[in-house]
Amino acid sequence: MTAPVFVADSLAGAAPGARVWLEGPEGRHAVSVRRLRVGEPVVLTDGRGTGVQGTVAAVEGKDRLQVAVDEVRQERAPTPRITVVQALPKGDRGELAVETMTETGVDAVVPWSAARCVTQWKGERGLKALGKWRSSAREAGKQSRRLTFPEVMDAMTTKQVAGLLAGADFAAVLHEEGSEPLATAPLPTSGEIVLVVGPEGGVSGEELAAFAEAGARPYRLGPSVLRTSTAGTAAAALLLGRTGRWS
Repeated sequence: MTAPVFVADSLAGAAPGARVWLEGPEGRHAVSVRRLRVGEPVVLTDGRGTGVQGTVAAVEGKDRLQVAVDEVRQERAPTPRITVVQALPKGDRGELAVETMTETGVDAVVPWSAARCVTQWKGERGLKALGKWRSSAREAGKQSRRLTFPEVMDAMTTKQVAGLLAGADFAAVLHEEGSEPLATAPLPTSGEIVLVVGPEGGVSGEELAAFAEAGARPYRLGPSVLRTSTAGTAAAALLLGRTGRWS
C-alpha cells in the first residue's frame, strides 16, 4: 500500500534516525481522519523540495504525530523552469487547471485578468479565489507526490504579464492562429519558459501586441481548440517532454 503524503511546515534537521513532528491541520488529518497508527509508513514533504520517508513513531492527542525518519530526499530545481500564465476561467475551472498542471509538473502558475475574461477577481472575492487556487496546487502536489509544489503567484495585469514575458528565455502565447506549432518551437535547455493561456473569448489584439513587444510569439497547440482550463496542461506536457524533463 502506498504511504500517505502530508505537508510539514518544516523539515529542517531531518536525517535518517531522527524524529520529526507533524502538527496542525495536517497532523489532525493524519491522526483523526486517516487514523494512522504506530509502525505505519508515511511520507512528509515541505513542498519546497525536501521529502522524508519514515514510519509513525508516536501519536499524541488528535492532531500530533511523530515520524521516525528512514530516508531524506532533496529535489533539485528543475530546468528549464516552466511558468504558465492562466487567464481566469469561469466557475471552478481555474482550480481544475491548477490541479492538472500541478500533477503534470508545472513550476509556477500566474492568474491573469485578461480583457475578455468573464470572471474578474476583485477585493475579497479575488483573495478567496486565489486561496482556492493555492489550495488546489497544494493538494494536487500531495496527490502527485511532488516534493516541490508550484508557486501560485498573485494575479497579474496584462502589463505585468508582459514584464514577465520580457524576462523569459522562451515566451509563447497559445493562439489558434499562430503560424508555428509549439511542437517544433526552438526551446532552451535551461532558464525560464513562460507560456500564456488566454480566456475562452481569446487573447485580444491589444494584448497580443503587448506580448509581441515583450518578445512573445503566438504558437498553435494542435488542430483542435482546447478550453482554457485544459490548454495549459496539454501545452505543459508537450514542453516537459520536449525539454527532457520527462525523460
